[in-house]
Amino acid sequence: MPVEKAELERASASNRREQIGWYVYDWANSAFSTTVVTVFLGPYLTSITENAADANGFVYPLGIPIAAGSFFPYIVSLSVLLQVFFLPVLGAISDYSHRKKQLFGSFAYIGAFATMGMYFLQGDNYLLGGALFLIANLAFGAAVVFYNAFLPDIATPDQRDMVSSQGWALGYLGGGLLLAANLVMFNGREALGLETNFAIRISLASAGVWWAIFTVVPLLALKSRRPIRQLPAGEHYLIIGFKQLGHTLSQIRNYPQTLLFLAAYLLYNDGIQAVIALAAQYGSEELELDQGVLVAVILMVQFVAFLGALIFGYVARFFGAKRSIIGSLFIWTGAVIYAYAFIQPGSEVQFYILSATIAVVLGGSQALSRSVFSLMIPRGQESEYFGLYEVSERGTSWLAPLLFGLVFQFTGSYRLAIVSLIIFFIAGLALFFFVDIRKAALEAGNEAPTKV
Repeated sequence: MPVEKAELERASASNRREQIGWYVYDWANSAFSTTVVTVFLGPYLTSITENAADANGFVYPLGIPIAAGSFFPYIVSLSVLLQVFFLPVLGAISDYSHRKKQLFGSFAYIGAFATMGMYFLQGDNYLLGGALFLIANLAFGAAVVFYNAFLPDIATPDQRDMVSSQGWALGYLGGGLLLAANLVMFNGREALGLETNFAIRISLASAGVWWAIFTVVPLLALKSRRPIRQLPAGEHYLIIGFKQLGHTLSQIRNYPQTLLFLAAYLLYNDGIQAVIALAAQYGSEELELDQGVLVAVILMVQFVAFLGALIFGYVARFFGAKRSIIGSLFIWTGAVIYAYAFIQPGSEVQFYILSATIAVVLGGSQALSRSVFSLMIPRGQESEYFGLYEVSERGTSWLAPLLFGLVFQFTGSYRLAIVSLIIFFIAGLALFFFVDIRKAALEAGNEAPTKV
């Protein structure tokens, strides 16, 4: 008995080391999301593209006429389209090999080095910027698939809500700290004797350096595990990846609860992503707030979301993940109604209150969704199914912004446009009510947590 107890304690300590290492990757890669995607690259790459444009404001990559202001959004869309195609296939390849850790590290460093390369983006070399972002964003998504697939390996069903929430929380903290440092440097660039473009290039490259340095921690902590499924004789990993993707898409109907959850997540997460993407535009155009307020709000959201993700991890421990996600979606719905009906133009206080409320549920709703989905995956297909999960997150992320744009185009009202997003939260919530997490776990052959 003492020997068994000692073995359990060693296994628990090893698991804890892996969990801590796993958390650190969220800290590492969130620098790309905040510093590069959210703040600096869009406006900077657009200015680079404008430098290359002709008198009519067009550039011609591959001979295709593109308005300079549309180049960055198009590159973002192309990177998402490539993720939709490649991520599930990469996941299937990972599930048939023992190289999940190596694939995770490889794509993380491809993304990090592509981001470092943005330091050389200047003048009118918009194609370099587009190519580097395309590579970095595709690698970012691929690394996240393999990263998420480690969650069932390192946490029991009862631990996953807390482990997922702590990882998400650390990501907000890491991304927020680097962004704060870069904004301090950028705002003080004149005192430091730095040109504006040089300060931006340093900020962009710093995200890649941060990403690369801290990725070392999970690579040292996480263990390689042998795959449950073996590659059939005569097959190649790439070919089996495409075959398995087709098989998974045809077999997922055998897991109706998993399919129902993905449909619900597709809807409510689309609403979440739209609010994140469009909040600054709403604050600027409808509420007439200046850029300084919007940047301060972005920073505040990072740190409040850190606390929110931790809070929701504890809430799920007592009330279960399903009730916690449902509660977060009610809060999201209320936030959209508040933005439409109550917040007044020029009111910084009201905008801070709205943003802080969103930040509290932002990390919690996403972290708990990840842990819930991890319970619904058949053993040996973790990477593959998390590839589908990423596709459901990214592949439809144009729907809610499209509705927002159409409503504004036909009504001229940002308030009607923002309240239209409530459709995604209500529809996602309605579907999620019918998801039976315990049944989904059992359908997939997994153990269900004590509280769901």
